[in-house]
Amino acid sequence: MTEKKVVSFTVGKEEYAVDIMLVNSIIETTDVTRLPNTPDFVEGVINLRGEVIPIINLRKKFGLGENTENRKDERIIVVNIKNKNVGMVVDSVKEVLNLSDEQVEEPPTVVGGLRRTFLEGIAKQEDRLIILIDAEKILTEEEMIKLETAEN
Repeated sequence: MTEKKVVSFTVGKEEYAVDIMLVNSIIETTDVTRLPNTPDFVEGVINLRGEVIPIINLRKKFGLGENTENRKDERIIVVNIKNKNVGMVVDSVKEVLNLSDEQVEEPPTVVGGLRRTFLEGIAKQEDRLIILIDAEKILTEEEMIKLETAEN
């Protein structure tokens, strides 16, 4: 039985998690420099310890619109996607969890409008369902190219 460590976070009313091995850091939200000609879920870029990092808003990426309620808990989870650091804006970061293989099921074939490509599975823990995201697949090749073009 293998265990996987994940960082859980909320976007909207749902709880998600991403493999902790891909997480570089978790920071408070900060001023973001907007970029022209990027998809609407791309907030812009920030300077993090001398590195320019693109910031994507998972609420917008998942089609949930702006977070108009409580923004004080918002965080940026910096993940490494194909050797590039990308910040994901989430509503709140919850905890680090250990998940066993038995707790994780294949994602359903249709999950709302979410593209199933970046869903790794659904984890059951006590009375909660946690949607596991494959951070490396959250952006399509096309979206990665648009980000790199906009940054340069």
